[in-house]
Formats: sequence, C-alpha cells, structure tokens
Amino acid sequence: MGESQTGHTGSKVMNSFIWRLFERVGAKGVELVVSLILANFLDPELFGSIALVLVVITVLQVFVDSGLGNALIQKKDSDNKDFSTVFFFNIVFCAVLYTLLFFTSPLFANFYDDPSLTPIIRVLGLTVVISGVKNVQIAYVSKTMQFKRFFFSTLGGTIFAAVAGIYLAVNGYGMWALVIQSVSNTAIDTIILWITVKWKPEFYFSFKRLKVLFAYGWKLLVSQLLDTGYNQLRSLIIGKKYTKDDLAFYDRANQFPGFITANINTSIDSVLFPAMSGVQDDKERVKSMTRRAMKTSIFLMAPMMAGLACCATSIVKLVLNDTWLPLVPYMIILCISYTFYPLHTANLNAIKALGRSDMFLKLEVIKKILGITLLLISMWYGVMAITLSMLASDIICQVINSWPNKKLIGYGYFEQLKDILPSIILAWVMGGIVYCVGFLGLNEYVTLAIQVPLGVAIYTLGAKLFKMESFDYLLDLIKSIIGKKEKTT
Repeated sequence: MGESQTGHTGSKVMNSFIWRLFERVGAKGVELVVSLILANFLDPELFGSIALVLVVITVLQVFVDSGLGNALIQKKDSDNKDFSTVFFFNIVFCAVLYTLLFFTSPLFANFYDDPSLTPIIRVLGLTVVISGVKNVQIAYVSKTMQFKRFFFSTLGGTIFAAVAGIYLAVNGYGMWALVIQSVSNTAIDTIILWITVKWKPEFYFSFKRLKVLFAYGWKLLVSQLLDTGYNQLRSLIIGKKYTKDDLAFYDRANQFPGFITANINTSIDSVLFPAMSGVQDDKERVKSMTRRAMKTSIFLMAPMMAGLACCATSIVKLVLNDTWLPLVPYMIILCISYTFYPLHTANLNAIKALGRSDMFLKLEVIKKILGITLLLISMWYGVMAITLSMLASDIICQVINSWPNKKLIGYGYFEQLKDILPSIILAWVMGGIVYCVGFLGLNEYVTLAIQVPLGVAIYTLGAKLFKMESFDYLLDLIKSIIGKKEKTT
C-alpha cells in the first residue's frame, strides 16, 4: 500500500473518530444532564425499578443485532443484497422477540415481586422492534465510515427525548417519564437516520447469504450475550437480593464513569473495527492501529477516570444531592475498572477484524466463567463486594484479551503494559494531588473550580515533561486539524 493511500486511510479514520466522538459527547452529555435533572424530581427507588426492567431489555437488544451487523462490516465484499437480507431477517426476528416479551412480561414482573412493572416492560420493549429497523442502517454507516450521520440522528433523538422526559417528570408522571424518554429517543434517532442515510433495502432475501453471514456472526452473538448477560446479572442480583435503592446507587455510580467511557472508548471501538477490517490482510497495519488506539485512548481515559474518582464526593453533592452520597465508593472502584477498558476494546477489535470470531467466543467463555465465579462468591457479602469482584475480574481479563494478539499481530500483554503504564501512573499521581484539595474545607463549587484546572495543568505539564508520545501525537493532530481549517477559509 502506497504512502498516499495510507495517509488517506488514516485521515478518514481520524475524521470518522472525531465525528463519532462529537456524537457520543453530545448525546451522552445531554442524557447525563437530563438524568441529573430527573434525579431531583424522582426518588432513587424509581431509578432502581427502571434499572430492573432494563436488565431484560438490554439482553434482548443483543439479539437484535444477532452478530449480523458485525458480519456485514467484517465481510470485505458485502453488497446491497447482503444488507437487504439482514434487514428483512431483523424485522421478522424482532417482531417475534417482542411478541414473546409482551406475553412473558408478567413473569419478569413477578420475579421482581412488582406486578406494576408489566406495562413498563411492554412499552420499553418497543425499543427492541425500533432497533431492528435501525440496525442495518448502523452497520452501513459504520462500514462506509459516514459517522457524521450518527451525529445528527443521535443528537436529534436525544434532545427530543430530553424535553419529553423532563416535561413528564415535572408534571408528576413518575417512572413513565423515564420510559417515554427512552422509547422516544430510539424512535426519533431511527427516523432521522433513515432520512439522512442514502442506503435503502431492496426487496430481496437470501438464506444462502444469511447463512454465510451468520457463520461469522453467531459467535459474536453468543459472545455478546455472555458479556451482556454477565453485566446484567450483577444488576439483577443487586435488585433481587438487596433493595431498589441499592441498585439505584450502583446504577447511578456506573453512569458517571460510563459517560466518559461511552464518549471515548465507544467512539474508538465503532471506528476501529471497520478500519481494521479494511486492512485485515496487513497484520503490521492492524498492530499499528491497535497500538495507536490503545495508547491514545488510555492517555485520554486515565486522567478523566482518576480525576472523577478523586472528585467524586464534590461532584455528587454538586450535581445531585446528599441523598445520593452512598454511590461514591462504588463510583471510585468503577473508575479504576473503566480506566483499562481501551485495552479490552483494542485487543478484541483486532481479533474480530482478522476474522477470528471463534477465538473471540472462546475468550468470552473463559472470562465469563471467571467473572460469574467471582460474582457468585461476592454476592453474599454486599454490593461493595460485588463491585470489587467486577474490578478483580476486569484486571484478570486484560491478560486474557491480550493473549491471542501476541501470536496474531505480535503485540503481547507486557508490550501493551509498557505502552500504557506511563499515562496511568501520571494520571493517578495527578488524582492524588487533586484529592488533597478536598481537605481545605471549601464548598463544592470552589473545590471543583480548583480541582479541575489543577488536574488538567498537572497532567499536561507531566506529559510534556516526560515527553509522552501520545501527548505529542494529539498535539500534532490538533495542529493539523487547525491548519486544514485555516487552508479551507
């Protein structure tokens, strides 16, 4: 591959990443603000109830994709007939899923000893059908790297849903404010995506093509089911064994670091897989992309997680209220865990892009046996023990996820650790200094006003002082973007 072609590909990947990041920041930012506003109108118990319902819906959402969306992206020569086949399969499959959910919803409600959840499950379940309509559009946008389309559709749906949710909460609709917010978000998002994306299905279906795609996709489906089921199992156990308030605190604690992860890690994830799939025959390029994604995302993620953990108490007091303070210890532990998510993402994307969905599935089975074992042991000792078991599992899974790539692309765990440790160490040194500001006894506004700029200054100066390569890379990237803008004007 020539140098100009390589540069063009890199430019396209970075442009896609920037649009995806803008979309995630905008959407998750609005969602976070709205959820914080709603938290001041609704009791923690209501958030706990909706979290229980989302356990069921989230698992069903995995079936919506069926691994076929990833198969469309990974297949080098997928055409409109492939996309149309998956589209019509999804429509029928999601209709069947929703029908089953509709009639079994009383069973789920009885499991939680709360019959009032039945209509909630049935209405929220509509998101499964809507997502089935949207799924192939998402795969098309990802494969062609038109992430700018996501920006308009997601932001439009999020803003509409935000207005609807706040209006209903203020007017006393309670849990239904959260339900309508979720359903309307997915619906408007889908409508805008269908209007803005040029792809439309042709009236075509082929079992032969579906079989080829499913041969790759079913392993990712099972892998995703294992991962989602495992993550939701934690919420299910907390909601069943402990109180709805406990689940609300855990769920809300997860939302803060999850906001950052969704912005950075998910953006890199959605762009990296199609980019790697496009060069899957060049393992050196796959290694280079994996390394760059890992180092850059950790460089950005680590200080945010360290800062969030060390400012947790001030943030909760400021944006929520003292009622939510029990979530702080959970949030600190989850921040440590989320710090390492880019390792998982980059390693797994490399494995997927190389067509090794079989290896992907084997890793998931091993990881989930480990994680469920730790969860079953910890569940008897409280929510804190459950959260700590998640941290322990995530640390071990770093090694498991990286193991195949030592052979596949020549990039093993110890080399990866060498690449990311400088950013992590600097981030938590910065966090420790920022944490000490809390001992000054100032109010939350002043404390955060000091902590945030101080943390940015320490991390930036440290990166410059120790000549960290990721810092120079991002600085050069910003300069090149500014330079392009100046040329166009």
